[in-house]
Amino acid sequence: MTTPPTPAAPTTPAPPHAPAHDIAVLIVTHHSAETIEDCLTRVCAADGVAAIRVVDNGSEDGTLEIIQRVAARDARLRFIANPDNPGFAVACNQGAADLPTDGPAAHATPWLAFVNPDCLIEPDTLARLRNHALRTGGDALVGADLVGEDGQRDAAARRRDPDFGAMLHGLLRARPAATRLGLPVDDHRALQPVEAISGALMLLPRALFQTLDGFDPGYRLHAEDLDLCRRARATGATVAVANDVRVLHVRGVSSRVRPVFVEWHKHRGLWRYFRKFEAARRGVLTRLGVWALVWGRFPVAVVRAWGRG
Repeated sequence: MTTPPTPAAPTTPAPPHAPAHDIAVLIVTHHSAETIEDCLTRVCAADGVAAIRVVDNGSEDGTLEIIQRVAARDARLRFIANPDNPGFAVACNQGAADLPTDGPAAHATPWLAFVNPDCLIEPDTLARLRNHALRTGGDALVGADLVGEDGQRDAAARRRDPDFGAMLHGLLRARPAATRLGLPVDDHRALQPVEAISGALMLLPRALFQTLDGFDPGYRLHAEDLDLCRRARATGATVAVANDVRVLHVRGVSSRVRPVFVEWHKHRGLWRYFRKFEAARRGVLTRLGVWALVWGRFPVAVVRAWGRG
């Protein structure tokens, strides 16, 4: 499997000095045996990595055995084996909480990188994301340009905030563009400010993550990244995607196992996001319309997921 070539990008100034190893990598797994060994091998070889935490959510496909095998040869890797699946957000928070909170070890990992088990990074990926964040002043949440195995760039890598009222009105008026969250790629900018990036791969200061109290554990799957980005921006932090850092994303490895479960929680997460950020400023008819929009789409999404599977 070969990562597509990184596109040409504008020349950027040298970053401020940063310690050689100051990034803690957090990975959440669930039935990820297909890609987790490749993912972990690449993370262990990546520049700047000081600690690795893997939280497994009740895998039964050999994922945990692979993690244990890699951990036996790399002392930086520790893992937590949950007996069930409490969700992606909860597991991310567990991994971050397992890092030292005081003393020299705590100061050794001022950066957190959340990496999905189906993201296959290059040796310099995380260090380049950290350097991009440093150029903004440090208070930034930075993602990479994600591409699929077919070479297509993932629209989820650069998104705007969902505006469900506008999406509903766009749907009723046959304006499909109003329902899309993806933003156009601006390859003239090495670092493109956006409203939201994908939780498949994101890097941010540990202090910012602590200020935000981590991911909202009320999300089980999906939309927790939109939520985190929105709350980060509310603190004044920059959210941006590094268009010159390309990463292969083998999408949906875990999702193929239980597509109905995944789609249920995806739509539940969208509804939670609407209630949290939008519902209070919308009228009753709009709230009912958004409810119908979200849950009316659910059976269609399930059928499509089964078809992909």
